[in-house]
Amino acid sequence: MSHNSAKELHINLSKKKLDDSYDKAMKQVQSEIPATSRTFSKFIHNKYIEKASNFISRTIARPNAILAGSVFAFILPLFVYVVAKNIGYDLSGFETIGAFILGWIVGIVYDYLKALFTGKSA
Repeated sequence: MSHNSAKELHINLSKKKLDDSYDKAMKQVQSEIPATSRTFSKFIHNKYIEKASNFISRTIARPNAILAGSVFAFILPLFVYVVAKNIGYDLSGFETIGAFILGWIVGIVYDYLKALFTGKSA
């Protein structure tokens, strides 16, 4: 057996042990919670749901993106409202959503530039 094959076998065994330990802990915790909570827990801890959730949290729902989106959604519409009120312009209602999207994009760009230059992600 080559060195790489032995290393891969060790990694696979460690992953298997980790997965087994996780499954055992989940079953133990789920046995102690009410039936409705247990059903919900089984649903959200489904492998596919967890993988999708982890993917989304690493890509779309970044903390800096959500924070920047929220700040932009508060400040920009306030500014736009004041300006629109002074010049007599009616707002469409999309201002807050658009500001959040703009802020979210700024947050995502910030996260990726930070990771690019520092090598660390949030």
